[in-house]
Amino acid sequence: MHAELSIDEQVALIRRGTAEIISEAELAQKLDKARTQKRPLRIKLGLDPTAPDIHLGIAVVLRKLRQFQDLGHEVILIIGDFTATIGDPSGKSKTRPQLTTEEVKHNAKTYADQYCMILDETKTRVVFNSAWLDNMSFADVIRLSAQTTVARILERDDFTNRLHAGASIGMHELLYPICQGYDSVVLEADVEMGGTDQKFNILMGRDLQRAYSQEPQVTLLMPLLVGLDGAEKMSKSLENYVGIYEPPSDMYAKLMSIPDELMSTYFELATDVPLEDIRTLEAQLASGHLHPKTVKQRLAREIVTIYHNSNAAHAAEVEFDRVHRDRQLPDDLPEVVIPTSALTEGRIWIAHLMQQAGFAKSSSEARRLVQQGGVRLDGDRITDPGLEVPLQGEAILQVGKRRFAKVVI
Repeated sequence: MHAELSIDEQVALIRRGTAEIISEAELAQKLDKARTQKRPLRIKLGLDPTAPDIHLGIAVVLRKLRQFQDLGHEVILIIGDFTATIGDPSGKSKTRPQLTTEEVKHNAKTYADQYCMILDETKTRVVFNSAWLDNMSFADVIRLSAQTTVARILERDDFTNRLHAGASIGMHELLYPICQGYDSVVLEADVEMGGTDQKFNILMGRDLQRAYSQEPQVTLLMPLLVGLDGAEKMSKSLENYVGIYEPPSDMYAKLMSIPDELMSTYFELATDVPLEDIRTLEAQLASGHLHPKTVKQRLAREIVTIYHNSNAAHAAEVEFDRVHRDRQLPDDLPEVVIPTSALTEGRIWIAHLMQQAGFAKSSSEARRLVQQGGVRLDGDRITDPGLEVPLQGEAILQVGKRRFAKVVI
């Protein structure tokens, strides 16, 4: 799609949304060499399948990979089935639990099913790093480890912080960046991509490639997308994510909940809207010519269209307005049957009702949701987390702005 762009235009396209490129001059040289030699670049991304679902935060990197594919290059996805059994220590204050082989296989299969929603399958090669790391002898590991130093490994802030705090660091964790770097050697990667938290690991790949007399890969780092809470990076474990597999109405409603100050970042990292159009929207927002809700509606439509289609995006917007502006109930209201054994004299503790409906995993989580003021029963706001509510026939339970259920005795 973009193969006829000049090298400068290609670099500008790739630069959009990036946090850092080490180095941009090397990237231009590699792009020029690829065009001259008619050899596509090998663009590497390592995925440790520690969570089974792809969300918009992960999609930021995948979308950049798709740009490389549109420029005619090959994407290599490394499913870290070997390294996932170690657990990437990046940004961690303690040792991560090691995954079982079965967990890794399950999560890897889910990734493979989902990445094609973004990448061109015909230009994507998927490999598992157990193919070479499993076969290394102990002597091979010693020789590989000799290519770096303890001082270099301890340059990582997370390791240094844990040492100063007296927290333990497993020997296997020290080997993680060496394993990831060796992946680049085996594949002779031209570019490795990742989030900013992967900088040390990717630079280790450059070091090892030099040690093995290879041309070092370009390091391309993408910012970590802040989640719906406006505070932490998007993460399934924090429940502040938008999954690329979610139904259009759920995606749209979640995106309408992001803080206004995140809209520009989401436009730049998660949509195809041209940068000049984004700057125009920013100016119109600042001048008051556009209301934030109008801009957020366009953002939600753009993203839903990418992963579904424009008709689905329009329908999701109509449904959102019907529920939130017109105060009507969703069309697909789920029904939850509450056993009479859960009631005492026709009443049930609100926390237990929320658990029965699947809106809270524990009583403490239910209490917190009530205290935040986001729980209603038949339209009445519940503010007392210890309240026992009467339940006869059926009632509408609402938690937050988007979750509804008809609870039936």
